[in-house]
Amino acid sequence: MAQVPNPILPGFHPDPSIVRVGAEYFVATSTFEWWPGIRIHRSTDLANWQLAGHVLTRPSQLDLCGVQDSGGIWAPALSFADGIFWLTYSDVRGFNGFAKDVRNYLVTSRTIEGPWSDPIPLNSSGFDPSLFHDADGRKWLLNQRWDRRPGRNQFAGIVLQEYHHPERSLRGAPVVIFAGTALGATEGPHLYRKDGFYYLVTAEGGTGEAHAVTVARSQTLAGPYEVAPHNPLLTSAHESGALLQKAGHGSFVATLDGRWYLAHLCSRPLGAHRRSMLGRETALQAISWPVGEWPRLAAGGNVPHPAVQVSRVTPGPYLPEFTDEFSSPVLNPHWSVLREPPAESWLSLIERPGFLRLRGRYSLLATFDQSLAGFRVLHHHCGVTTRLEFQPQSFQQSAGLVFYYNTTQFHYLQVSGRDGGGRELRLLCGDHGSYYEPLDAGVVLPAEGAVELHAELTGEGLQFAWSAGGRRRQPVGPVLDATLLSDDRVMEGKAWGFTGCFVALCAQDSADSGIPADFDRFSYLATGPVAAGIDSRRQRKPKLSAAIRQKK
Repeated sequence: MAQVPNPILPGFHPDPSIVRVGAEYFVATSTFEWWPGIRIHRSTDLANWQLAGHVLTRPSQLDLCGVQDSGGIWAPALSFADGIFWLTYSDVRGFNGFAKDVRNYLVTSRTIEGPWSDPIPLNSSGFDPSLFHDADGRKWLLNQRWDRRPGRNQFAGIVLQEYHHPERSLRGAPVVIFAGTALGATEGPHLYRKDGFYYLVTAEGGTGEAHAVTVARSQTLAGPYEVAPHNPLLTSAHESGALLQKAGHGSFVATLDGRWYLAHLCSRPLGAHRRSMLGRETALQAISWPVGEWPRLAAGGNVPHPAVQVSRVTPGPYLPEFTDEFSSPVLNPHWSVLREPPAESWLSLIERPGFLRLRGRYSLLATFDQSLAGFRVLHHHCGVTTRLEFQPQSFQQSAGLVFYYNTTQFHYLQVSGRDGGGRELRLLCGDHGSYYEPLDAGVVLPAEGAVELHAELTGEGLQFAWSAGGRRRQPVGPVLDATLLSDDRVMEGKAWGFTGCFVALCAQDSADSGIPADFDRFSYLATGPVAAGIDSRRQRKPKLSAAIRQKK
C-alpha cells in the first residue's frame, strides 16, 4: 500500500462528495460565489487527482450576481444510478441573521463531463441536500431542515422525502428521521445501505474547530436511527496539535475490492492566531467496516491522519505548478471568476491573441460586475508572476495582481494612473471593512512598456515585487499578513467565511474608459515542499527569496 499525504485536494475544495463509477472515483466540491459552479475531480487510484470539469457552466443553470460573500453554491452531493450521474446542491441567496434563503436543486448527466441538465427545483426547507438510491429503485431526498423560530434549535434535524424523477418532483410529506446528537449543528446528510442497515452520515459540531462526522444506523429507511457508540467517527476537536483541523462533512466510497474510505473537509491553520488561509480542503481516511459492525477509522481513534494508505501507486503532488500563456481562445478550467460567466465585453482571449484582456468594471468591494479571474492558492509556500501591459490615463483606472479572499479581505498590487500623467504602483489592502494603503506614496513606473508583477507567499507572510525595462526584481512595500485572507479572520469579525484564498488578475475602471489591461503570462509555482501534508507543518517566519532580495 502507498501512503498519500493529506489533503488530497489542497486549497479551496470544501464539502467533498465522493462516488465510484467502475474503476474511476469522482469528488464534487462546493464553489460558493465563484463561477463556474461545482468542481469535479477524478482519479483511478485515490492518490492522483485531476480536474475533470465543472457542473454549472451556463447562465440557464446559475446566476450569482449580487449574492453575498460565501453565499451561492453549497454542499454538492454526487451519486450514480441507472447509468446517470445525479448531483444535488444548495443555492444560498442569503444567510444573515435568523434566515436561510436557500433553494435546493438537482442536475443530471450521462457523463461526468456533461453537459449537465438545467436545474430541477426541489425544496427550500433547509440546505445540504443529497439523493439516496434504494435497492428497489426508489429515490429519496435528504436535507438539513432549518427552523428560524426564536428559541428553537435552528438545525432542526434531517428530513427525508421521496423524489419521483419522471415527474421531476417530490412526493408525500417530509419526515424527520434524525434529530442529531449533542454535538449539534446537524447537516450534510448522506445515506448508505450495507449489511441490512441504512447508515446515515452527517456533519455536526459546526464548521469550526468542533466540526465532526457522525454515523447512525437503522434497519428501516425512516428510522429510528441509533447513533454509533463511539461517535463521532471523525473529529479534531480535542487535538489542537493535529495537522488537519476542523475535520468534518464526510462521505463514504467503496473500492472494487471492498475497501472503504471517507472523504472529508479539513483545514491547516498557521501562526499564533491559527488561521487557515488555504480555506477548507479535501482529505481522505481509510475506514475499517467489518460485516454488521460500525465503521471506524482504519488507523484507529477518531482524529484525522495526515496520510492515507491506498493501492500500490506512486502519488504525485496536486498541481505544484501552473503556467498559462493565454494561447487558447477559452479560459483554462483552473481559472474561476466571480458570480457570472466571462463575457467578451470584459474578459477576452481573442481580441489580442496570446493575452488575457480585462476591461475594468467595479471595485473589489462589489458583489457584481468584477473583472477578475482567480486561481486557487494551493500551497502555503508559492511564488506567482504575471506580466501586464496597461496604460491608465488617471487614478480611476487600475489593474494588477491580487491575493483575494472576499470583498473585505485582500492584498492588491495595482498599476494605476498618476496625477499629471504617467503610471505608478500602489498597494491596497482590505481587512474587516477597513481599507488602507501600506505605501506612503506610489512607486513611479516607466511611462510605457510591460510591468512584471510578482508575489511570494511564505506561510504567514506575503511579499509583492516588480520589475520593468530589464531591471532586476525589487520588493514593493512590507511583508503583509497573509493570514488575513482566511475564514478565521472573517469570522473574527462576526461574519461568515467558507471559501479560500485566490491569486487573481483583475482590473477596475470607475471612469468607464474601456482601457484594456493585457496580461500575457501567468505562472504559479509551489516553492516549499510540494507534498501537501509536509507543506503545512513548516510554520516559518516570512523570509524573502533571493530573487526578491536582489536590489535595483
